[in-house]
Amino acid sequence: MSSYNPACYLPESWASYIPNAVSCPPPPSYASQLYSFATSPFSSTYTTLRTMTNAVIGLPMLSFLLIPTMGSYSTSLNLLFFYLTWSTLVLSHPPLKVELIATLAVRLIFYVFPSLFFLAFDTLVPSAAENFKALGNSALPLRNASRKRTIAMARRVGWSIFNALLGVAIQASVELLFTRVLLWRSALRVTTTLPLPWGIIKDLAKGYLLREILTYILHRYILHDWNYTVKLARAHQDWYHSISTPFPLSATFDHPAAYLVRSFLPTYLPALFFRFHLLTYIFYLTLTSLEETFAYSGYSTMPTNFILGGMARRTDNHVLCGGEGNFGPWGLVDWVMGTSVGGELIDDLVAEADKHDVEGKVERAKGRVKRGVSQEAKGVKGAVKRRTRKRGDD
Repeated sequence: MSSYNPACYLPESWASYIPNAVSCPPPPSYASQLYSFATSPFSSTYTTLRTMTNAVIGLPMLSFLLIPTMGSYSTSLNLLFFYLTWSTLVLSHPPLKVELIATLAVRLIFYVFPSLFFLAFDTLVPSAAENFKALGNSALPLRNASRKRTIAMARRVGWSIFNALLGVAIQASVELLFTRVLLWRSALRVTTTLPLPWGIIKDLAKGYLLREILTYILHRYILHDWNYTVKLARAHQDWYHSISTPFPLSATFDHPAAYLVRSFLPTYLPALFFRFHLLTYIFYLTLTSLEETFAYSGYSTMPTNFILGGMARRTDNHVLCGGEGNFGPWGLVDWVMGTSVGGELIDDLVAEADKHDVEGKVERAKGRVKRGVSQEAKGVKGAVKRRTRKRGDD
């Protein structure tokens, strides 16, 4: 906002008698006005994103979760700074802008950019990437690359990024519909009040459970209607199941309408139904974005082999079997409904327990407890005998 300068309202003949320090500056050129008009949305968006990033990074997440029972001066001070930064961000920017920039940043940072990196690694260093692939050489997206295959892969990558951005655009449309057309409250809560840690955990648990159920129902009964009474099932078969194995960014590769049914709606509807706080939604969307990044990467080595490794195996098997099972991301509803293919959720639990030798650790812990109890009992018996002997001597 430009400041008021009385010198700009004086006659031009007086301009030569006014000191340069207080004289009216010349009007900006058309080129500078055009440049300012073109860059102001990006500079404002960058400022908002930087403020939001500084606020989230400055928050000690472990202390934030443990604050009810393990509060300290430094933790309280950090939370105070975070609250002030978050309040300033929310009060100085429109809620819709804060929500959309946060959503877009999460999708780009935790899904699009890492997936593009994995894809570049598979393409540029295929001999090294093959060692990390669960399906070996057959999982490389550009093996035996030709001009036709390269163009087809570039088209798939383009559609994947388009679908990811389409989800953000639909989220913005829903917010505009709620707040501007229907005059309702916003779909997500963008307030200065911070959600409590226990509230975040409960919302995440409810959101993930509802997401698993919705994904299974929509994926199995709409996108895999083998009679093709639903036209969307044919589109899903022709698009997503045209790939032989999952590749990085394939989590969002599909016909746009099929992608919305398979991935976006099951992820967004729980947040809409429970009306998440924006911070809770950021955590929720970050976890689901990382889940999609690793589960569809095709790699056998994962940060957490039990969760992400099992999801990656179920994703691979879903594509390899032509969509005959493994309709949910976590495999929980598939296990209940008996549609698991290539191992169930319980098998992942057993495999992870065997990997870490849980049974052996439990037996060793029992042995240590028994030895401790027996030693303590012997000590008690010895003390009783000594007191009894001492009384007899008296």
